Amino acid sequence: MLDLISLWALPVIIVFILTFALIKKVPLYETFTDGAKDGFKVAVNIIPYLVAIIVCISMLRASGAVEMLANCLSGILTRFNIPAEVLPVIFVRPLSGSAALGLFSDIATVDVNSYATQLSAVMVGSSETTFYVLAVYFGSVGITRYRYALWVGILADIIAAVMSIVVCSYIFL
Repeated sequence: MLDLISLWALPVIIVFILTFALIKKVPLYETFTDGAKDGFKVAVNIIPYLVAIIVCISMLRASGAVEMLANCLSGILTRFNIPAEVLPVIFVRPLSGSAALGLFSDIATVDVNSYATQLSAVMVGSSETTFYVLAVYFGSVGITRYRYALWVGILADIIAAVMSIVVCSYIFL
C-alpha cells in the first residue's frame, strides 16, 4: 500500500495544483517563469558563499589537517569507541554534506559492516550541514548577522556526534 501511495503522491499533488490554478484562473506559464527567474537570482546570490565553503573544504582535505588531528587524538578516540577514520566525518559534516558523504563512502568501501561505517552512517544521518545552511539560506535572503543560529547549530552538531557515539556503542559494540 505504501509503495502505491509513494508512486502516485507526486503526480496527484502536481495535478491538484495545476487544476486548482486553472480554477482560480492563475496564469500558469507566467507564474512558472517568474518563479524560475527568482530561483535564478537566488542561485546567483549564493555563489560566493558556496565558493567559500568549497575552498575551505578543499583546503582542509588537501592539507591533511583533519587526518593529522585524528592521529594525534587516536588515544582519546579509542577510549570513547571512536575509530580514527570517523573523526574527519565529525568535523566535515557541519561544513558540507557532499564532502561528508565522500568521506563516508571512503570508510564504507573498506568494510560495509564495520563499526566505523555504522557510526559514520549514523553521524551523517543525524547531523546537519550547519555552515552550509547558514551560508546558503541566510545568504540567499541577505541575512548577515546570524545571532544565535550559529551557536545553536554547532551545539546541535556536537550533540548529534555525542549521541551517535553513545547509541552506536550501545547497539553495535
